[in-house]
Amino acid sequence: MVYQGKIEQLQAAINKVFVGKAEIVDKILICLLAGGHVLLEDVPGVGKTTLANTLAKSMQCSFGRIQFTPDTLPGDIVGMSVFNMKTGEFQHRDGVVMNQILLADEINRTSPKTQAALLEAMAEGQVTVDGEVYPLPQPFMVIATQNPVEFLGTYPLPEAQMDRFMMRLSIGYASKEEELKLAQLFLQGQTPDKVEEVCSSSDIVAMKAEVEQIKVNDLVLGYIQDLIQLTRNEERFVLGASPRAMLSLIRASQAKAYICGRDFVKPDDVKQIASDVLLHRVALTSEARIRKEDSKKILQSLIVKARIPV
Repeated sequence: MVYQGKIEQLQAAINKVFVGKAEIVDKILICLLAGGHVLLEDVPGVGKTTLANTLAKSMQCSFGRIQFTPDTLPGDIVGMSVFNMKTGEFQHRDGVVMNQILLADEINRTSPKTQAALLEAMAEGQVTVDGEVYPLPQPFMVIATQNPVEFLGTYPLPEAQMDRFMMRLSIGYASKEEELKLAQLFLQGQTPDKVEEVCSSSDIVAMKAEVEQIKVNDLVLGYIQDLIQLTRNEERFVLGASPRAMLSLIRASQAKAYICGRDFVKPDDVKQIASDVLLHRVALTSEARIRKEDSKKILQSLIVKARIPV
């Protein structure tokens, strides 16, 4: 694994700016190396934009941000054809999606039609505008955010789009010591644009190729499939994990092993990230919601219940 040693440098560079959330940084890197996308569901002001910007700068990747509002159009994201008066022809104008790291801020504030404009980009790494296909720059990652508290004037993401996100994460508030350190860095002028550039975008592409070579034993594959099957058999879930969820868990487990410096996946790798990968893909029945069941607790009990291979 030629590029595996760069992971620690990348973690250190990001953690210098994004203080006190090393575990979140690791999970973001897991999604990046696994070719997935992240939904950050948290209250305003906890550093979601800072995290995305710092990640892009540390890897010398292009960064784009779009603030979703009710009047945001699909063309604002994927681009549009504009008529050139001089040439008398239509020319393609790139949308914000033509960036390697895309921050889709408050994704639930725009209409379902605009939300759906991201589906092709997230699933296939390309966009289609007026019949023309435009490949996206690599690596490509969407970091979408939404506020879990304020629901007025929002459009909840449908299950089909939730399933496109590899993980749903919550940053949370920093501890007292971490928040004081954050204040000190702020006074010192430490901002995302000053983050150390430790690798290039081509290095990340090479790392992703190495992640795909991480070995996954048949027993571990069986363990992953057992977890998926348990979510489908759980009577309190009206919707269990999909085959895409299984593939996402496999690839994320490979990336987890990779950042730990190994060339093979252990059951512990699967166990540590299973909740982040699966929780947003399951849905409670109406009876379970009336009883105020907690889907996270149910899923964690299933993860404990699954037999770990020896």
